[in-house]
Amino acid sequence: MKKIRKAVIPVAGLGTRFLPATKSMPKEMLPVVDRPVVQYAVDEAFEAGIEHIVFVTGRNKAVIEDYFDLHPELIGTLEQTGKKTQLEALESMLPVAGATSFIRQQSPQGLGHAVWCAREVIGNEPFALLLPDMVSFGGRGCLAETVELYERTGGNVIAVERCEPSETNKYGIVGRGAEIGGGFEVTAMVEKPAPANAPSNFYINGRYILQPEIFALLGNQ
Repeated sequence: MKKIRKAVIPVAGLGTRFLPATKSMPKEMLPVVDRPVVQYAVDEAFEAGIEHIVFVTGRNKAVIEDYFDLHPELIGTLEQTGKKTQLEALESMLPVAGATSFIRQQSPQGLGHAVWCAREVIGNEPFALLLPDMVSFGGRGCLAETVELYERTGGNVIAVERCEPSETNKYGIVGRGAEIGGGFEVTAMVEKPAPANAPSNFYINGRYILQPEIFALLGNQ
């Protein structure tokens, strides 16, 4: 079984649900407490043992690439003014050199197309997929637990959480089958079903382990 070394983080969406805030600022850069949303996904990925992150970006998303780059002038100013705490915080959030790639999705064609755009960098190995606008707080990161389940079961793994049965029409819902290695078999996937038609109240929370065969399937869509 191959180790999960790479992760794809799609950041090319237009963020229309957050307008007007996202007219000139990518939704992935909107702050939550003291850092942008995308930073939480990156931290979660590295905590899970990911070695390389592939960002799938789009038009007007250059600020994300700049955010994960060195800023020599700012570092120099912090050093000169003795702001050690801020300097340490800035340095701690930077990935090591060579640990990120940025791929351009030239037009927003959905999540599947964004994943397909990363195929050359991912190559023939399983990988993680994190949707950065789904943030979880507290304790161990969800992706680390998802990777552990993959190491027990292999194959494709989807992380899920429970929602109120009355709220299934807000999420992608999975059907629950037999238990496997601490998880369960997915028997169905339904996008935002009405509560009366939902196969369960387990919703997909934006963390996946996928096999490279998915690229051939996505290429035929």
